Amino acid sequence: MADDEEVQRVFDALDDVERIADPEARSRAQAQITAQTRERSAKWNAERAELAQQMQADGESVRGIAKRLGIKPGTVQDLLRGYKGSGTTRPRVEKPEAQDG
Repeated sequence: MADDEEVQRVFDALDDVERIADPEARSRAQAQITAQTRERSAKWNAERAELAQQMQADGESVRGIAKRLGIKPGTVQDLLRGYKGSGTTRPRVEKPEAQDG
């Protein structure tokens, strides 16, 4: 599949960066990649959320969306609810108080 080949080329390029012999040059390259990844991540997540919402509107189940996109059902649920990051945008769940008995 062509998509898999593109992904593999990215992985190969990352492997090449890890093989840069000069530690300073390797660190600079890693910093550039990390910064670019942060910027792209928000865009990619927004695109994926939009796609998941469209798939759901078309009648696809959460599990079906997860399978088609190659992600976990919980991740699909987070996308559909608009949750981002590491839980900082999720509403807190109140724990029930213990009952004396």
